[in-house]
Amino acid sequence: MVLLSYVKILPSGGEQASPRPAGLELAPFRGVRYAPERVSGLAQVTSPPYDVIAQDTAQQLRDADPHNVVRLILPRQDPGRPGEEYHDAARLLGDWQREGILVAGDRPALYVYEQRLAGPAGRERVLQRGLIGAVRLAPPGARIVLPHEDVMPGPVRGRRQLMEATQANLEPIFLLYEGAQSGKGRSSAATRVAGQVAAAGAPVLSADTGDGIRHTLWAVTDPAALAEIAADLAPRQALIADGNHRYAAYLEMQADRHAAGEGPGPWDYGLALLVDGDAFPPEIGAIHRVLPGLPPAAAVERAKAGFSVRAIPGGAAALPAALEALAVAGQDGPAFLVAGQGQVHLLTDPDPVQLEAAMPADRSAAWRRLSTAVLQQYLLAALWGIQDDEQGVHVVHHDADRAIAQADASPGGTAVIGNPLHAADVYAVAAGGERLPRKSTSFAPKPRTGLILRSFAAG
Repeated sequence: MVLLSYVKILPSGGEQASPRPAGLELAPFRGVRYAPERVSGLAQVTSPPYDVIAQDTAQQLRDADPHNVVRLILPRQDPGRPGEEYHDAARLLGDWQREGILVAGDRPALYVYEQRLAGPAGRERVLQRGLIGAVRLAPPGARIVLPHEDVMPGPVRGRRQLMEATQANLEPIFLLYEGAQSGKGRSSAATRVAGQVAAAGAPVLSADTGDGIRHTLWAVTDPAALAEIAADLAPRQALIADGNHRYAAYLEMQADRHAAGEGPGPWDYGLALLVDGDAFPPEIGAIHRVLPGLPPAAAVERAKAGFSVRAIPGGAAALPAALEALAVAGQDGPAFLVAGQGQVHLLTDPDPVQLEAAMPADRSAAWRRLSTAVLQQYLLAALWGIQDDEQGVHVVHHDADRAIAQADASPGGTAVIGNPLHAADVYAVAAGGERLPRKSTSFAPKPRTGLILRSFAAG
């Protein structure tokens, strides 16, 4: 990783306000959690992050328990009451707090969060372990918290409206930092302390979800432990692995409050999971595109003007072989699968002259080499005349089968399947101050939503 930063954890308890952050701060807060005795189970009331929940999955989560957090993070729209869904979520959150469904911790804490995967014959492995706290907001120009993707105004506006209505951060963003001690071959002290807490401390909650992952939280309130973590984490930067839209919403809400003359307050922080990416390297999955208005035959024919195009024998039934061919082709440069209506074609070897002409002149060589930049600027815009936005281009995380099914379900739809980006390329572009095209990466494992919430009123 190529991240350097200053990380400051405040051991004295509570979020400290200052005019401008000197570095990355992760503040203890009074976490709001489900009362286990008031719900059917933590697995039944928690969910994946809002932006990876399909419509059918959202309904399954609602049916799992009447208090599932999806009712807060994805409130249903009422055609007769447009714009009221966020106020509905706020009322529901208030009801659950008054009824004791959700309760706040006794005192501010950081939380060690571990995701452990069950294995054969009882063997388990830790997928990820990090710290959940309230991160102090810093503008991108401060080079403290690094966004890595472009954002779209619609999702940012929606997340901001939800925060304003509920006066809460309902799910954490996911931050990565570099924790290795250069040349020493040892894990960071912060990672070691978190491991010690996980090994010896009594957890405040634990939940096993249907994907075989055990989610566990431990509260860290000991000043000595917090001070040791703080000493280890300075100085560093943090990369936003997941939650670029939510972080942009954090910043917008903060700017609105300051413009209104309200001064320092809980809007100067946002809920975040901070993970040492050297100790727990994340997996990066591909995000596929679905183009509802582009017939597959037209997509393939127009792609031939700028790519080498080869039909995959067997069509959609041979998708595993097609994905393998895509992975092999991606080792030599940008490659894509174009699929729909039972046909799959492999696109390789983009024309270098046309590709160069399609790329923005103000972008770095590292940005231009990204396959998602080639997809956005060359394949979508230059060859197909399609702008990569939330109205005309739908995204599907990881699942190529689902992307193709969505394309087939829409009249004249095409799915574009890509390879995942390499972590080093993501870090290099972000460290250079640039942002990747929207929805370029999907880091995993993502934090489970609903295990811990942050209420502005709780402190």
